[in-house]
Amino acid sequence: MIATITELREIAARVTDPEIPVLTIADLGILRDVELQEDTVVVTITPTYSGCPAMDAITEDLGTVFKASGFEKVRVNLVLSPAWSTDWMSDSGKAKLEAYGIAPPTGTGHRGPVTLGLGVKCPQCHSLNTKELSRFGSTSCKSMYQCKDCLEPFDYFKVLS
Repeated sequence: MIATITELREIAARVTDPEIPVLTIADLGILRDVELQEDTVVVTITPTYSGCPAMDAITEDLGTVFKASGFEKVRVNLVLSPAWSTDWMSDSGKAKLEAYGIAPPTGTGHRGPVTLGLGVKCPQCHSLNTKELSRFGSTSCKSMYQCKDCLEPFDYFKVLS
């Protein structure tokens, strides 16, 4: 089957994160490359962190979506360098996170000698009057917060760089 790189990328971009099903792997920025090597589709992805448990499910889903599109051979390369950064997440992905009830990362990744923490906005009432309850949330890439105004607890997708 012949397809353009754009078509192959569109097929791969349909795969969603199993932990946050409103986000595609393109929204997350973990979809790095898609190419056709002879009769094999080769997809390169970078996990949000090296121990991300979603990688096996994403790899399996990539195989499923390409086979459903007529490609029998699919290989997924997991690349750890350069390390994934929340800077790779799309603006539409961040908007989808907030609509889903998870505060998106605020600011950009660390680039200087001083770490600066920004306020985390409650995805329910948009208040900045929030507090961190736990450095780790439902997954390692999230923290658990609570809004002091509406009292709702929520996950915050941490800034990683």
